[in-house]
Amino acid sequence: MMKRILNILIACEESQAVCKAFRKLGHNAYSCDLLDCSGDHPEWHFNHDITEVLNKTNLVLQNGEEAVIKGNWDLMIGHPPCTYLAVSGAQWYYHPEDKDLPVEKRRPHPKYPNRARDREDAVKFFMSLAKAKIKRIAIENPVGIMSNRWRKPDQKIQPYQFGDPYSKGTCLWLKNLWTLHPSKETNDHGEKVFFKSGKSQPKWYSEALKAKTPEERRTLRSKTFPGIARAMAEQWSIQIALEEDLLTDAELKILGADYRTLNRLDDAQVQIIEKREQQLISSWLKEG
Repeated sequence: MMKRILNILIACEESQAVCKAFRKLGHNAYSCDLLDCSGDHPEWHFNHDITEVLNKTNLVLQNGEEAVIKGNWDLMIGHPPCTYLAVSGAQWYYHPEDKDLPVEKRRPHPKYPNRARDREDAVKFFMSLAKAKIKRIAIENPVGIMSNRWRKPDQKIQPYQFGDPYSKGTCLWLKNLWTLHPSKETNDHGEKVFFKSGKSQPKWYSEALKAKTPEERRTLRSKTFPGIARAMAEQWSIQIALEEDLLTDAELKILGADYRTLNRLDDAQVQIIEKREQQLISSWLKEG
């Protein structure tokens, strides 16, 4: 195993999918969300304000115990709420009768008069995570306004690139992290539902819209697919281990002397990277 375990914080994650993937590798990983966790591990979950966790002013977990964080957070992965940031919600900003008017002359949508203010609050929260004082940060969100309000994402990924037969375009904004390479990719991109308009939608997403409450629909749509969670844990653990000199000689030998120089944009070389990384991960899991 690595010479020390990593401190990992997953912000805005009630499902604990990413948290559990890092825990599987033996790391000191915690999820944080205003909601109670649904991942069955309250001993790994902060159910209060992420700011208190970042500042370490309140490290009380959902089970009432206090987390022990020795040193700094090595990595934070944030999943800020996308309700007011995603392009899919743009139709709810303006009055339907004003669609032909210039934006500056349109009235607020009668059902959601405060949506513009809510959007600004969402942007502010997104940026508070992106600018947190942590060495490595990944922020995940669907295609939305942050590409214009802040900057383009560093990467766009799909669940099927990491072994899950589903489609869900996901953007990643990265600070001091490598982009993820495909791992255990499948050609099955999942079923789609087609509408009379000719448009289509992933079937899993369409099924999620049938949930009883807006909160349930939002939670179902925002869950992280397990293959993406696994890839984040595996690939970024290896990157941090290399950068922090946390690998043994035997582990470095598995990756190979040329590992750092392999081209992550070349399909053939990505297969070499993937094979060596999976060998290293297997050795960690056997030791764990």
